[in-house]
Amino acid sequence: MIEVFVESIRVNMTNYKRVVMLKEKTSSRYLPIWIGHFEADAIAIPMQNVPVTRPLTHDLLGAVVAALGATVTQVVINRLADETFYAKLILDANGSPVEVDSRPSDAIAVAIRAKVPIYVDESVLDQAGMVFENEGDDVGGLAQPPERHDA
Repeated sequence: MIEVFVESIRVNMTNYKRVVMLKEKTSSRYLPIWIGHFEADAIAIPMQNVPVTRPLTHDLLGAVVAALGATVTQVVINRLADETFYAKLILDANGSPVEVDSRPSDAIAVAIRAKVPIYVDESVLDQAGMVFENEGDDVGGLAQPPERHDA
């Protein structure tokens, strides 16, 4: 597993689709995952410390996990099949690991709130990881990533 972080959420100006850009912590490789605008907001809101008056869905999920005596320890983007990414929330429930299937965008939104690491299986990065020639390249520019979706 390779640890990544959310480098940015970008908007393609030709079609206004959002893409979350995950970046390896120890390398210059990125993993772009196309997500919906609601999913992008769910990730961006806690990253930008935007105050909300009521708990959002991912806040609620974190509260439920805690109320049940578990903690989120990490999230893993573990598979890419038919242009769709798959992820898991890894929980610690009274000392026992529990894996919960998740969309990557939801897993990332939970990880940001829980302040836990995000990992990507090396095979997924080998399939879909990208290295941009110029640091300034972006989704709307020359380094257009293929559309691999969160589902």
